[in-house]
Amino acid sequence: MSLVLHPIEKTMIKILKELPNLTPEEIAERSGLSIDQIRRGIEWLRLKNLAVVIESEKSFASLGKNGLSSIDEGLPERRLVQLIENQPVSFDELRKKLLDEINVAIANAKRNDWIAIQKGESSSMVSLKGKPEQTREEKLISIIGKNKIPLDMVQDRPALESLEKRPDYIIIETIKSKTVSLTDEAKIIDLDLIDSGAIDVAADAPVVFAARTHPLKDTISEIRETFVSLGFTEIMGDLAQPSFWNFDALFTPQDHPAREMQDTFYIKGKLAEKFATPSQIRQVSDSHRKGWRYDWNVDAAKKMVLRTHTTCVTIKYLAENKPEEARVFSLGRVFRNEKVSYKHLVEFNQVEGIVVGKNVSLRDLMGIQKEFYKKLGLAKIKFWPTFFPYTEPSLQTMVYNDKLEKWVELFGMGIFRPEVTRPFGITRPVLAWGGGIERIAMLKYGLDDVREFYNNNLGWLRNVPKCQ
Repeated sequence: MSLVLHPIEKTMIKILKELPNLTPEEIAERSGLSIDQIRRGIEWLRLKNLAVVIESEKSFASLGKNGLSSIDEGLPERRLVQLIENQPVSFDELRKKLLDEINVAIANAKRNDWIAIQKGESSSMVSLKGKPEQTREEKLISIIGKNKIPLDMVQDRPALESLEKRPDYIIIETIKSKTVSLTDEAKIIDLDLIDSGAIDVAADAPVVFAARTHPLKDTISEIRETFVSLGFTEIMGDLAQPSFWNFDALFTPQDHPAREMQDTFYIKGKLAEKFATPSQIRQVSDSHRKGWRYDWNVDAAKKMVLRTHTTCVTIKYLAENKPEEARVFSLGRVFRNEKVSYKHLVEFNQVEGIVVGKNVSLRDLMGIQKEFYKKLGLAKIKFWPTFFPYTEPSLQTMVYNDKLEKWVELFGMGIFRPEVTRPFGITRPVLAWGGGIERIAMLKYGLDDVREFYNNNLGWLRNVPKCQ
C-alpha cells in the first residue's frame, strides 16, 4: 500500500531534510506548529520507521544565591583579607563585620596561608601574611558568572567540588533532551509524489445523502391525497388510446387542428379494433353529423394515439358505468407534439376531476375548486369566463401567486356539453376540471422553467424543502 503522510509529518520531514538532529522545540519553532503537534508527528513518523529519536541528558552548572553575591562582594575569606590588609584586626572586630561567615573566612584564609593569628590580652589578633592571589574557586566563579554553562566545560573539577561544599554557591542541573533525525527511508521520500495513488485514511468521508422522493412526485402525491380527502375515487386508463376516446367522444371534429400530427403523437401502423360498442360509435357519429355537419369517418376514430389529456379516461368511465352520482379523478402522463420551452413539455402530468349529480351546478364546481386549492395552500382564487371545446359554460381558474405578486392561470373547468354526454346515455350534469400538474409544482417550488423538474439538478433536488 502506498505511503500516506499527514501534513504535520510532511512539514517535519521537510525541515529535518534541511536541518537534521533537531529537538522537538527547535522543530516547533521552525515549523510554526505547536509542541503538541510536533510530539504527535514524531510518534507517527517513528511508527512508520521514518524518524529516529535519540534521548540524552546534559548537566549544567550555575551559581546559587551565595555564589552570585560573591561575584561583587567576594568570598568570605577574600572579604576577611580586605579587612586586615592595612593592619591587624581583632577577632571580635572581624566577627562584627563578617557575622556568621567569620568561621568559614578564617578557615579558608588559614588553608590558603593568607593570615596569621596571635593571641592578645582580651582578643586574638588576625594579620595578613602577604598579598593573596586569586584562588581557583574565585576563577571558576568568574568563569560561570551569571550564566549556565555545560558541566563538561568546567575544567577545574576540584574547584567545582570545593564550591559545591559551600551552601548555595553552585547549582548543578541535569536536563533531558531528545533529538530527532530522519531514517534513510525518510530521506529519499519525494513529498510531491508521496500521496499519488494512495489511500488517504485521514480524508473526509464521502457525503451521504438520504434518499428522497422527487419534488414533482411529492406534488402528485399531495394532489392525489387532496382528492381522496374530498371524497373522490381514482380511475385509471391506458397511455395509448383510440382517437375515438381521445377526440371523437369529446365532440372534437375530425378536421380539428388538435388532431393534426403536428400536435398529436400517432402510433404508426396501429388501429384500434374493438374500441367501443356499435351503439356508442353510432351515437357519437350522429352527434358529429348533427353538430358539426360533416361525414364522420370511423377509420379516423380507430387511429391509436398517445393520449393528449386524461379526459379520455373520464369519458370512457362515464360511458361504461353511466353513474347517477360520482366523484372520480384521474391523473397521469399525457403527450403533446409541442416545442419544448420554459412552459411547455412534450410529456407532462395532468389531473382531472369530475362530479356527477342530479342537481350539481356551476356554483358547486366553483365551491369544490376553492376547497381543492385551499387544501393545496392556495387561498386567493378567482374565476374567469372562457371557452373550452367540450364544456359549456367554461371557466378559467386564476390563482394569486404571492412570490410572483400576480394572478396565474391554472386549471380549466366547466360542465360537459350535451354533445359529449348524451351519446353515452348520460343525462345528469357532469362537472369537470383539470390541468397540468407541473404548473402547480412550479408555483409550489418557485420555478420559472418547467424543464427544471427534469434536469436532474442534484444541488436543487437535495435542497428543496420537503415541507413548505
